[in-house]
Amino acid sequence: MSHTKVAGARMALLLASTVFCFAGGGSEQVFRGEIADSQCALNVHSLSRSHQEMLKKHEIGTTAGECARYCVRNLGGVFVLEVKDKVYKLDNQELAEKNAGLKVKVTGVLDPETNIIAVHTMEPMKDQ
Repeated sequence: MSHTKVAGARMALLLASTVFCFAGGGSEQVFRGEIADSQCALNVHSLSRSHQEMLKKHEIGTTAGECARYCVRNLGGVFVLEVKDKVYKLDNQELAEKNAGLKVKVTGVLDPETNIIAVHTMEPMKDQ
């Protein structure tokens, strides 16, 4: 490959990286909250934005994690991150499922237009 083509390829890569950073709209942030399901977190079948109503029925499990997994698998929900009164969608559903019902620290980039966090890391918080 000629020097000109290599320089052109590097310039194209740099430009693409710059566009991606600005188009993504954000820098990495840290979020702390609970991995829940969209059904409970968005009051689809819950009045309190929690798993309490579902857990009282004793039909879907006994923990918040069991409830979240049930709602995702059987009721059309997706895993989300609840941070106080905010609910964020997560791009890594497999990682969220492993932490369902737990309080976690998520590091990632939030797309404010879609409300989706591009998850870079997720780890359970020590004070469960």
